[in-house]
Amino acid sequence: MLRLAAASLAGTAVEFYDFFVYGTAAALVLGPLFFPTFSPVAGTLAAFGTFGAGFVARPLGSVLFGHIGDRRGRRPVLIASLMLTGTATVAVGCLPTYEAIGTAAPVLLLVLRFLQGLGLGGEWGGAVLLTAEHAPAGRRVLWSSFPQIGPSLGFVLANGVMLGLSATLSDAQFASWGWRIPFWAAGVLATAGLWLRGALTESPLFLGIDDHARVPLVEVVRRHWRLVLLTAGALAIGFAVFYTMTTWSLAYATVRLGVSRTVMLVCVMATVVVQGILTPLFALLGDRYGRRPLCLTGCAGTALWMFPMVALLATGEPLLMFLGFLGAALALITMLAVIAAYLPELFEPRVRCTGAAVGYNLGGVLGGALTPIVATTLAERGGRVPWGVGAYLTAVALLSLGCFALLPETRPVPLAVTEPATG
Repeated sequence: MLRLAAASLAGTAVEFYDFFVYGTAAALVLGPLFFPTFSPVAGTLAAFGTFGAGFVARPLGSVLFGHIGDRRGRRPVLIASLMLTGTATVAVGCLPTYEAIGTAAPVLLLVLRFLQGLGLGGEWGGAVLLTAEHAPAGRRVLWSSFPQIGPSLGFVLANGVMLGLSATLSDAQFASWGWRIPFWAAGVLATAGLWLRGALTESPLFLGIDDHARVPLVEVVRRHWRLVLLTAGALAIGFAVFYTMTTWSLAYATVRLGVSRTVMLVCVMATVVVQGILTPLFALLGDRYGRRPLCLTGCAGTALWMFPMVALLATGEPLLMFLGFLGAALALITMLAVIAAYLPELFEPRVRCTGAAVGYNLGGVLGGALTPIVATTLAERGGRVPWGVGAYLTAVALLSLGCFALLPETRPVPLAVTEPATG
């Protein structure tokens, strides 16, 4: 289990590195390079628009790779999704800017971002299912939480590289060529991830399925549509708050508040490091007390903390901004630490890869794709303290709280005999 969990974590970290390095670049540099005819705010919005395209692609990736996972196995999903995301990320680093090829530059940027999202849409479902379906029932949340550390590790890697470049290069050097280095590094990381995943064995629960769904998506839509919508709504707040902290806040603080890139990257990275470290500890609580209670607690805490978070961010003081982010991260991890076990348990084995992945990635569209754009617009129309952003995030948190309240508890049902949920 330790070897399997480590391989799943490493691969997930690589894929989320690819996804996050784009988000950081979108906040800091892609607007002027690919949308130079726009105003600074409009250029940032356009860059965040391409960022959102990755989220739109993720449900499509979950359908494509979910079909493979339910028909051919979980292991092929991990290999194919990592190859696709890694290749698209390296290609972004090689892409000419608007100055060189005109409007073709933002169009190609959008296409590559879409391919990134397509690969990531398959990654999460394959990684968590392979781990959850190998894990013993009494420690399923703990072992399944290792792939959930991957996003934190990927973010720290992506922003660590960006931080190092930002601290050592001038603004002109960073805008000219420095921003490309993190994208090129994705090729090395993807190669290492493929090497680690090459030794993984297929899920024993998948091998034990006698009657595979012919078209998993059709079965999910017919029999589990309500469950998919509820899981998407439930997970929306996790994506919304995470990308508010890690993407929108970078643009807001550097442009509106005059905070340096380095300070913001350190604040956000420190928050995500704490989140990654605490994930296994909160997962143990999920094994002991159940999945749903922790999800409800995390959503409620998030709703209560959104206004304090934006108020602390608006101070521009590094310590206060970090405390605002930290409070949000603690509320989020209460929920996110158990999701990797909770979602697979909600779906029957024959359509589990498709159902869990589609629900998860639709939550990404609801909470992640639009949040940087909505937050940027609301902050631009408000005063120094972006209260509109706090109100928006609170509303999303309440929506997710309601969805979790309608979902059943799954502990301690064995994955092999989980019955399909009604709806």
